[in-house]
Amino acid sequence: MKSGMQSQRNNIVPFSNNDTEIVSLPNIVVSTTESKRRVEELQTFVEEVMVKGVDYGLVDGFSKPTLLKPGAEKLCDVFGFSKTADVVNRTEQWESGIFAYEVKMTLIRKDNGIVEAEGLGSCNSKEASFQQQEPYTIVNTVLKMAKKRALIDAVLSATRSSGIFTQDIEDFPQAKTKSIKGGGEQATKAQLQKIFRIVNEMNMPTDVAREMMKMTFGVERSTHLTKKHASDFIQDLLALKEVRKMDEQNYID
Repeated sequence: MKSGMQSQRNNIVPFSNNDTEIVSLPNIVVSTTESKRRVEELQTFVEEVMVKGVDYGLVDGFSKPTLLKPGAEKLCDVFGFSKTADVVNRTEQWESGIFAYEVKMTLIRKDNGIVEAEGLGSCNSKEASFQQQEPYTIVNTVLKMAKKRALIDAVLSATRSSGIFTQDIEDFPQAKTKSIKGGGEQATKAQLQKIFRIVNEMNMPTDVAREMMKMTFGVERSTHLTKKHASDFIQDLLALKEVRKMDEQNYID
């Protein structure tokens, strides 16, 4: 009797296995109702606060949106996580132009200092999206990409939001092949200037614009866009600009 009471105090319940062995299993800490409430609150936050095309993106052929870096950082803020990034593995072969990094991102609760989750992300200069670029000019980009992937991995785990978002869309072959669609001549100077103008008018961070291009067209630089891609990107930016304008007007009203 005393043993049973001790197990109950330790949040442990006895479990019989073929009546010959007693195994201890933990009770469910969070009730089904509470768990459901938390998921619903997260979904509401995504729908009402996070911005499509900035915090998350949608790509044809995928049922769930992909979480982008600004969205991951926004979730860190609302959940009260501080971030610590550590490069756990690195390869820097300057002679051959091969660079690779593996980063561990640790999310720590600000209220009590407890580690909530860890995420791993890696990137290397031999990936398909870097093939047309000079390897010595993208070293920092490769490292930042590894950090971003680690951040998203950690956030999906810490916020239990993998049911809402998929993993980074660039990891899927379908997204990589999308960049070859609508091929043709390189974007014109006028198109590039219009892209820069719209991005500046929206006060959109360069990282966000680059993320949108990579997610949709498989490129990180506007100079790598085709005329067709540039035209589509301009329309996407104008649509996003209009949505923001409407949101601001609704807020004022």
